Amino acid sequence: MTKEQPARISLLQGTLDMLILRTLRPGPAHGHQIAKHIQRTTDDVLQVEHGSLYPALHRLERRGWVASQWQVAKDRNREFKYYRLTPLGRKQLAREGSRWKQLTDAIARIMWPVEEK
Repeated sequence: MTKEQPARISLLQGTLDMLILRTLRPGPAHGHQIAKHIQRTTDDVLQVEHGSLYPALHRLERRGWVASQWQVAKDRNREFKYYRLTPLGRKQLAREGSRWKQLTDAIARIMWPVEEK
């Protein structure tokens, strides 16, 4: 693994973490709902595989940014593990959102510079 790979993995994990936290902002959801929301909201551009989603959810839970609880789904007679955003998670989402905005603004200035008059 090169020096760049850990930074890339960190960026990818951080981005996925932010997307999950944002998805949970309106209210609790189970893993499949989270993945489908991200996919639908991005017009199928982003597809979160279970092999990435559940490790991310467990990581967020260990950090105290989400909490989980087993519940029976309203429309099914089956239990699902629902995840919800914690107060710490809301603070983290605000921090990450601010960083993300800063990063995307900086990249946009390079990609689409304002033309000089």
